[in-house]
Amino acid sequence: MPRTADHEQRRRQIADAVRQLIAEHGLDAVTVARTAATAGMSVGLVQHYFRSKDEMLLHTFREVSTGIRARVEERIRDGAERRLPIARVMAAVMTEYIPLDKARRAEYRVARAFAGRALDAPALAEVDTETARGLREEIARAVRNGKECGEVDEGLDPLPAAVRLAAVMEGLALQVYREADGDPEAIGARFVAPLLDAELATVFTGECRQYTQQADSPPKTSRTG
Repeated sequence: MPRTADHEQRRRQIADAVRQLIAEHGLDAVTVARTAATAGMSVGLVQHYFRSKDEMLLHTFREVSTGIRARVEERIRDGAERRLPIARVMAAVMTEYIPLDKARRAEYRVARAFAGRALDAPALAEVDTETARGLREEIARAVRNGKECGEVDEGLDPLPAAVRLAAVMEGLALQVYREADGDPEAIGARFVAPLLDAELATVFTGECRQYTQQADSPPKTSRTG
């Protein structure tokens, strides 16, 4: 009997094939037969794991989301280790969702295909809504953390701020995606970082107390005699 690891490897292999088909040819190119051919396996084996196109798309979307989340967590860990301001960490996190290179463009196409399919599939729409809500909650958590350390004004409501930042990020992602075929660097290099920084600056208006306390602390001196 195949090991669990073998099952997961095959499911990832199928998801990679779906992602490749969407990235190169669009959602309409995804069929069980084409997915099987791209993955280098039989139609029967693909059908053993996924009964429909929607199941394959849902799994692929989750694989993409997991990959993005892993990069986001790495950005957060790096920011914590380097003791960076929350605003700088959030800029790096939000950039992971914007299709600024070939890999992220492929991920974005999968996400767009999934969202489009979800319009007519309630089960997929539920996952799409949960994913968007989860992103807003992550941003709102960062805003609350900013309030605790002094980077965000104590009177600011985290939820509206999170909705605004998520909307800006999603809008930028769409703009970059639309323009990438003409000039991949046009929108990304010129606008994304400055626009994200400008929007984050409207929320993270202060400085974290841990940095000001460190700056105000007198240097330690050794005692002699």
